[in-house]
Amino acid sequence: MRKIYPLTWALIAISAMARPQSPALPKTVVQGNPSGIFGQYISDAMKLWKAPGLSVVVVKDGRMVFKQGFGVTELGKPGPFTSGTLAICASTTKAMTAVCMGMLVDEGKLKWTDKLKDIYPEFRVYDPYVSAELTVRDLFTHNAGLGNADGLWVYGYSREEILHRMRLIKPAYAYHDSFIYQNLMYLVAGELIHHISGQSWEDFISQRLFRELGMNHTYPGYSYSLQESSHETPHFIVRDSVRPIPLIDYPSVGPAGGVWSCADDMEKWMLFLLDSATTSSRKRLITAATYREIFKPQTMVTAEQFYPTMLLTKPHWTTYGLGWFQEDYRGRMVQFHTGSLDGAVAIIGLIPTEHFGIYIFGNLDHVELRHALMYKAMDLYCFRDNGRDWSRDMFSLYQSLKDTARKKQTEEAARRVMGTRPSLPLASYAGHYSNEVYGDADILMEGDSLSMKLPNNISFKLRHWNFDSFVGYCNHAWWDQSFVKFTLDGEGKIAQFDMDGQVYLSATKK
Repeated sequence: MRKIYPLTWALIAISAMARPQSPALPKTVVQGNPSGIFGQYISDAMKLWKAPGLSVVVVKDGRMVFKQGFGVTELGKPGPFTSGTLAICASTTKAMTAVCMGMLVDEGKLKWTDKLKDIYPEFRVYDPYVSAELTVRDLFTHNAGLGNADGLWVYGYSREEILHRMRLIKPAYAYHDSFIYQNLMYLVAGELIHHISGQSWEDFISQRLFRELGMNHTYPGYSYSLQESSHETPHFIVRDSVRPIPLIDYPSVGPAGGVWSCADDMEKWMLFLLDSATTSSRKRLITAATYREIFKPQTMVTAEQFYPTMLLTKPHWTTYGLGWFQEDYRGRMVQFHTGSLDGAVAIIGLIPTEHFGIYIFGNLDHVELRHALMYKAMDLYCFRDNGRDWSRDMFSLYQSLKDTARKKQTEEAARRVMGTRPSLPLASYAGHYSNEVYGDADILMEGDSLSMKLPNNISFKLRHWNFDSFVGYCNHAWWDQSFVKFTLDGEGKIAQFDMDGQVYLSATKK
């Protein structure tokens, strides 16, 4: 199973970093209010990116300076995408969970440096040393050794079950030795909030954060928001055509990416963040020390794990705070984060020294127009500069990365050995298989071909590729195809299969 996440393109982008870049455009000074320029720019850029709908809000110097919805919530239907349309915050939720943890720190119920073995001994990971050393801070910084294991929440396991299975995941690198972006540690943070406060993460964030900020249209999950009248519909580009896709709810991912909100409420969230975590009624929700801790660089981010945008923005450093990516842009420190789930995106960008913030929701899978609009708004509102067409430059960058990816796929396909047959009759591959981390998989005969059933109603149609390898096409048609390679034992029977690096053992071989 290969899902495309925000950082995936960076692996392709690194090879392009040595390419000569276009010279910087001359500065065009903005006269008067930049909002008219920005609104027209968004409308024009949406056509290039085929974006069905967006909502955008900009705050500057303690007030909202731009807020507007564009396009529609679903192609082919008249419902407008407005500033009140509910959309998925996805991974921009992480910063909210960090603030919630900060409240418990300020109340003296735990410290960022507390070791989990002392305050949450039920949780542990594969390596006993790491289990003994993990701190509360480690839950937020993506550098504790855990690789990307998103299949656990994609497959619909409960948070309790995910935490139990995490002890079976072998580390991807040594503790504090690298950086790999992942979501599971934020699920642990949510469960720790529950453990320490006695409130579920959903109740805590709703009562202690959303209610305090007057974010009356913000919810800790999709199921909590059903009474609202306007929701975004996710979309995906299939053969150059933008199409609506079904909404998939992943309730377990809540603390890492489950919040639903709207531009109207994101205005309140950004004003709160830019005012040292102070509400409109002048109430501080976290102390100044905790506020600084959240935005302080905690770990370096490797080029491979940062965004391909760095090829254009050319930051001198890239770091991660507690729920925030960080870089320098035009001499200022930028705090930002994207959010992406099937068919929908979000981005938040702050320049605290300029008292500037922007939040964007979009209903097209990985429409990187979000990055372009973030930097365009920074140029217009902070630097009074309208010289660079970020939409055009970002579109060219991401199109080049897609072309490179397609070329690699074509080259891989060309290496396929034609005219081969499976070693055994297809029925011999059918059976029950299991992976100790991800659970069960059933290979079934359906007519004259094979299919695979996975948890959470995920299935693949398997088509022979070569030898004992098959290519799988998911019932979620917007997911990438997966390759399934079977291995025979010394008796000529199926021992296991490998699916995108995950090994499933035959039930008779466990």
